[in-house]
Amino acid sequence: MTEETPGFEEKPDVPSGATPDDAEPKAASPSAEEGAAPAGDANETAGLVAQLDQVRTALGERTADLQRLQAEYQNYRRRVERDRIAVKEIAIANLLTELLPVLDDIGRAREHGELVGGFKSVAESLETVAAKMGLQQFGKEGEPFDPTIHEALMHSYAPDVTETTCVAILQPGYRIGERTIRPARVAVAEPQPGAQTVKAEDPENAAGAASAEKADDKENGGPEEG
Repeated sequence: MTEETPGFEEKPDVPSGATPDDAEPKAASPSAEEGAAPAGDANETAGLVAQLDQVRTALGERTADLQRLQAEYQNYRRRVERDRIAVKEIAIANLLTELLPVLDDIGRAREHGELVGGFKSVAESLETVAAKMGLQQFGKEGEPFDPTIHEALMHSYAPDVTETTCVAILQPGYRIGERTIRPARVAVAEPQPGAQTVKAEDPENAAGAASAEKADDKENGGPEEG
């Protein structure tokens, strides 16, 4: 029987010329793993940056679309509101235009003292409602003639005016805001031709005539006696 010598362990055979350390398997180099890891992280980061750029581009496009739609909607609302106001003004103007003959009759009745009793109350209520709807009356005697708001039906000359003037209001004019729905129908008077020149020269002519008469009296030795 073979006896094992205590205290000795069997070792693997080591080739001649090799050190004992060569017999153990070498571990993987940590530097190689560290070099591979950053390369993978860089590729992943580049991919995330590209995706982020795409998301930002898409977000910018959607934001621009939203802003454009909002601007178009605001323009649409303004157009609708403007058209609504225009239609309302046209409807009111058409209604009040139909009432102008009635207002003319009320004015003539007032001038002749016939606006009394219940008729007066109804007429004043009608005028109040028309005024609330924006109807304004214009045209006064003595104001300068303006062809944009006046319609001349009669013409004459007057020595006491210095420009074409409305001397009588045959029918008052009416407007709604800046819109004239009927011009004032008036009689106008113009300055008489040469009236201002004669008036300005009258004192000088009178003084000149008096001086000429005095000179003639001195030259002739006084007035002739009968």
